[in-house]
Amino acid sequence: MGGGGVVEGFAEILADAAVTGRRLTRGELESRRELGARAAEAGLAWRPLVRAYVAAGRAERPAGAGLDDVLGVLEQALDAFADGYERAQRLVVRKEEAARREFIDDLLAGHGDPGQLAARSERFGLRLSRAHAVAVATGPEAYDELDAVPRQLAAELFSRFEHRRILFTTKDGRMVCVAPGDQEDVLVHFAKLVHAVTAGAGQVAVGRTRTGAVGIGHSYGEALNALDVAGRMGFDDPLLRAADLLVFPVLARDRQALVDLVHHTLAPLEQARGGARPLLDTLTAYFDTGCVAAAAARELSLSVRALTYRLERIHTLTGVDPADPAHRYALQTAVIGARLLNWPSRALD
Repeated sequence: MGGGGVVEGFAEILADAAVTGRRLTRGELESRRELGARAAEAGLAWRPLVRAYVAAGRAERPAGAGLDDVLGVLEQALDAFADGYERAQRLVVRKEEAARREFIDDLLAGHGDPGQLAARSERFGLRLSRAHAVAVATGPEAYDELDAVPRQLAAELFSRFEHRRILFTTKDGRMVCVAPGDQEDVLVHFAKLVHAVTAGAGQVAVGRTRTGAVGIGHSYGEALNALDVAGRMGFDDPLLRAADLLVFPVLARDRQALVDLVHHTLAPLEQARGGARPLLDTLTAYFDTGCVAAAAARELSLSVRALTYRLERIHTLTGVDPADPAHRYALQTAVIGARLLNWPSRALD
């Protein structure tokens, strides 16, 4: 659609309406709306379109028509043209956003043909021939891309890295950043921004660098798993790396073996007064502090004597001595397994 096409028929409308002083007819207004819609669909910028109408009004001003009459016709024509332009532009934006969301969902889920994903990726700022890593952030609430927190984060992220090929979005209430795997600074800065915009309440997990479209889906899955592990294990680090937490997916991979280990090793703790939870928390604090009784006691707000009594009680019930290095590995693995399985809050199955 050329520049002249946007004012098609305007000279005839102006010649009649400006001379008689009448208002534009419904058909004339509709013709302007249709041209406005076509201009938006063609991707024409708004400012040159306004100039085209003003120039046409000046060039096609009928002899004997007053300036006020010409301006009145121009105002009505431009108002209808703008109405059609804005409606079509909103539709174009909605279609573009739907296409972007479909691409993101397919990319993060690892669905679709890799070749087609690669072809679509250029349109949205990624080059899938490179390796990428995915960072996923949680905050104190679920987010949509139009919410204030992700909008602020996206603005600051793209302001700093405006020439980088990165992708920012939200999915399932979380904020997601995809960046080339050799651009560690992008994901580190993303984590810093999350910490800042959530007032320290956010947490970011970074999946391992992977190649290709399918690799992005795998990296995203690793980041989600890292956040899940952090929640189960009580890790509050603001930045988690899936590569540092690989032991936990390994433990959880054979669920039945993990269930058997927890049941065999820790189920006797349920015989204690108050149930298994206090003694399990004792073991967690003991192992988390490097098996230093004084530090574990401070963590639990207990005296060292009370903590020592609990450790002895655990030894009596389970037959495993937490202080014995020969027993410690199996017991600590069972404690980790209990946290991954959310036992004893959830029954072992």
